[in-house]
Amino acid sequence: MRTLPFWLGTLLMGQVMADTPAQPAAPDDPYLWLEDVGGDKALDWVRARNEATVAKLGQRKSFDELSARLLGILDSKERIPGVTKMGDHYYNFWRDAAQPRGVWRRTSLAEFRKKSPEWEVVLDLDVLGKEESENWVWAGADCLKPAYERCLVSLSRGGADATVVREYDLKSKAFLKDGYTLSEAKNFVGWQDIDHIFVGTNFGEGSMTDSGYARIGKLWKRGTPLAEATTVFEGQAADVGIYVGRDFTVGFERDIISRADTFFTNEAYLLQDGKPVKIEKPHSANVQFWREWLLIELREDWTVGGTTWPAGALLAAKLDSFLAGKRELQMLYEPNQRKSLAGYSGTRNHLIVNELDMVRNKLYVLSVVDGKWQRKPLAGTPAFGTVGVNPIDADASDEFFMTVTDYLTPTSLYLGKVGSDKPELLKSLPSFFESKGLEVAQHQAKSEDGTLVPYFVVHKKDLKLDGSHPTLLYGYGGFEVSEVPSYRAGVGAAWLERGGVYAVANIRGGGEFGPAWHQAALKANRNKAYEDMAAVARDLATRKITSAKHLGVQGGSNGGLLTGNMLSTYPELFGAIVIQVPLLDMLRFHKLLAGASWMGEYGNPDDPEEAKFLRKYSPYHQISKDKKYPPVLLTTSTRDDRVHPGHARKLMAKLMEQGHSAYYYENIEGGHGGAADNKQSAFMQSLAYTFLWDKLAAE
Repeated sequence: MRTLPFWLGTLLMGQVMADTPAQPAAPDDPYLWLEDVGGDKALDWVRARNEATVAKLGQRKSFDELSARLLGILDSKERIPGVTKMGDHYYNFWRDAAQPRGVWRRTSLAEFRKKSPEWEVVLDLDVLGKEESENWVWAGADCLKPAYERCLVSLSRGGADATVVREYDLKSKAFLKDGYTLSEAKNFVGWQDIDHIFVGTNFGEGSMTDSGYARIGKLWKRGTPLAEATTVFEGQAADVGIYVGRDFTVGFERDIISRADTFFTNEAYLLQDGKPVKIEKPHSANVQFWREWLLIELREDWTVGGTTWPAGALLAAKLDSFLAGKRELQMLYEPNQRKSLAGYSGTRNHLIVNELDMVRNKLYVLSVVDGKWQRKPLAGTPAFGTVGVNPIDADASDEFFMTVTDYLTPTSLYLGKVGSDKPELLKSLPSFFESKGLEVAQHQAKSEDGTLVPYFVVHKKDLKLDGSHPTLLYGYGGFEVSEVPSYRAGVGAAWLERGGVYAVANIRGGGEFGPAWHQAALKANRNKAYEDMAAVARDLATRKITSAKHLGVQGGSNGGLLTGNMLSTYPELFGAIVIQVPLLDMLRFHKLLAGASWMGEYGNPDDPEEAKFLRKYSPYHQISKDKKYPPVLLTTSTRDDRVHPGHARKLMAKLMEQGHSAYYYENIEGGHGGAADNKQSAFMQSLAYTFLWDKLAAE
């Protein structure tokens, strides 16, 4: 049970990227032609840039060795397979050297416990792609409970968010010729029963929001044309999108509708007798349903029934009573300035709450006793490290999978049960890099307004503090996403083993300290995130861990906007900058692909007042030929239909025109993740690490 809104974790429909025409631009934008994603002129430009970058970075023995090392990690058979229980089987999607596109497979729990389980292949994407001459990339499957025989399988061409959907039979291991199918779009689908599915797709003109997501949700009956599907709910064109799905909890089955009018505000409904019944809750709050309970996660203070509940709290109420107008709420989680709700999940009889305490996880079990909620620590969880919990079968048991990780400790997977003292260790990663002699520290930097910003740093013990160490700083700082410690084998192999220092900043805009930490860097206050990142960079230099000429910064997507601003606003703090799948033109982001959905985070460029502050943190507009910048590497993907590749293309063109040192590589496949398979991922990572080491390790 994830506390993020559905539209952050579930990609809905939109136009297919390559068919999205460029929107009107200001006449002073000389690089508009680079927004033509698949145009011959633009792709010729891309290929020329790629060739130049590979010639400079990718044609040496050390690059090949690094790429092979990283690919070995990504393809390792020692990786922990993430599994989902469906019926008696545990399903996993797996890629390795022999199966680069991957296989959907299953096994039993008894087999899964073994070091080398026997797996039954359900669907082989390499075979399917060859048969159909398509570059299929796995995008997930929704299988119908309780039999788990029919699945709605989503497949992407080249890793884009847009997918095709086909009905698959797990007994015969075949797609159904007369089953449900959807053409390529950013579809959402979900079962209601064997003969009905909920669907959002491109139904034609006016069926999508301005953000490119589903505006209309329909119920589609088996054997009838999609055009005859019954409309269940309609949002507004200005919304982010809507979603319709079913909660299959035994004894508490219900159909649920969510309408997101912005990225962080939404309406929730239950579909009763074919009509939406609205859940009366704060507009910014997120709700989930667990058995007979309604769970409400607050993002702002809420006064109801004479009580004010704080932002960041998790509340519970009996659903039937709440719908009847009663407001008998109980607080399941109370935050403070340095503690926040990281997530929660329900087993058969309990809720497990995950807390971030100074960016470190603590887990608690909540149980209802005589109508009141009681809390106690979850037994067997480690005192340190990043810990995550996922229920295995919430209908039938209190069992859960628990993952434990940190920067230096290979990830482990445990099988636990609420009430048991000690979870069972199932799997552990091997050590993919040499961590002996390394240590992790947590520091705080003081930002421009006095706010203390924590960050983690990984380096050799007894590090000589002389400012000479190549250091890579990573950050994200947006959409209430928390950066927590995890085992990053690629960082270890490509950076730490070579003597580099690795730092991760917990800047405002993230969710490390709850909604207030995120909201502190919204819209006109976006500069707070960038001031925080600059403060961490300065603190690393002040402590003499590194110095500007040895300090690099890296980030992708919203983190690409972050590193773009490090380039445009704080170039003197860095010796090299990597900007990946980024937003960079903040006066046009809302006109490109899914960009309109992010105006709640950044602002509306069509509003003259908001355009003023957007221009200030728009790297594309702030770059100047008269300013000195560190070398920069920009990477993106042609098939990214979430963040338009035109952002990276246009900034690169401008940097080139102004004579700045810049490298560029655009993967022709890969979607928003930048790569469609492990080989592409290893190559893209190797470009970044090679560039950074070249620039930062030099004396």
